[in-house]
Amino acid sequence: MIDVPSQLPEHLVAASIGRRLVLHAMHSVVAWLAFAVWEDEHLVRSLSLSPDSGIIENIGEPLPFERPYWAGDRPAGIVPWPGEEEEPCALPFHPLELGEDALRVLCGFIQEGRPLPDDVDADAVELYGFNVRDPHRPDPAEHEAELRRAAEALEPPRFYTLSPDGSLSFSELATDQVMAGEAQRARPPGC
Repeated sequence: MIDVPSQLPEHLVAASIGRRLVLHAMHSVVAWLAFAVWEDEHLVRSLSLSPDSGIIENIGEPLPFERPYWAGDRPAGIVPWPGEEEEPCALPFHPLELGEDALRVLCGFIQEGRPLPDDVDADAVELYGFNVRDPHRPDPAEHEAELRRAAEALEPPRFYTLSPDGSLSFSELATDQVMAGEAQRARPPGC
């Protein structure tokens, strides 16, 4: 869907009534860029392209920051892998360079490159975080209790060890040790 930005679902576009809506996406592995701008629910510009796919979507007049790219004033500086010949870029510019300029002009910051004095420090912008859960599933505490009951119903795991004489010996862990190990594995590093 984002490959063709103009197909952004209508309910998302409708939520921007009376405002500017900006969609911006880049994928550095394939050098893909997509962006679109709506003004009061009206699509003004949509562009999606990559070197491999070429132009996927191109709706509306290029915005002022795009013009040097389309005019050939910002050619792609592609560096080939050692031992490989350089293939010419299918586009007159590198999509990710245009993508960074689009991000700067439309959103006020960049992801890569040297920020300008007027750029927003994206790391300083605080965002709200939300814990979203499926309303049809049990609450997390109930789910944890259910897992604990299921673990307690199991026989303790056996750990086999090969002895120096070639025989196998085993040991068992108590359920609380198993649960403690599960909790330790579930904890993010550094916690």
